[in-house]
Amino acid sequence: MNALRVLLGVCAGLLLSACATSGSSNPMDPKTAGNVDLRRYQGTWYELARLPMFFQRDCAQSEAHYTLQADGNVGVLNRCRTLQGEWQEATGTATAQVPGKTDKLWVEFDNWFSTLLPGVAKGDYWVLYVDSEYQTALVGNPNRKYLWILSRTPTIPALARESLLAKARQQGYDTSRLIWRVADRDIAGKP
Repeated sequence: MNALRVLLGVCAGLLLSACATSGSSNPMDPKTAGNVDLRRYQGTWYELARLPMFFQRDCAQSEAHYTLQADGNVGVLNRCRTLQGEWQEATGTATAQVPGKTDKLWVEFDNWFSTLLPGVAKGDYWVLYVDSEYQTALVGNPNRKYLWILSRTPTIPALARESLLAKARQQGYDTSRLIWRVADRDIAGKP
């Protein structure tokens, strides 16, 4: 019964956050990267760090695979490895919040809730920064509850890491709460 209450609470929270941020153009919102070339953005991104969130509570290592579709939307495959070495996956679709603008996307995952209430359980995916070579990125949402530091590789040099952290702090994100990617050696079944 408690699990059902938690699940319903999470669903209600998603619904409220989606409604609260749709169409917002608040001057206090974080600044986005501007035009994002989705052809260059597609592919595999490794999560280096994230702010705590319920849906990733068991994730030790996460990665996202983006595929640009013919209709301009982006197919999403998120994979998460637990400390026990088990993989969990979620698929979905990212669509532009404003037609023609590629820095602010809605992401909706394929699950029972989005099947039950299509278009309601979608989350903000704002590309806050992507470097000119499309090798590192910062992704967040307008209320600053979510932040992901992404890279094309599972690790990056310390100087690049510090630069991304500084950019996140400049946008008002609390980087002291970040959860960092666990090293391969700390995953069960890894050498």
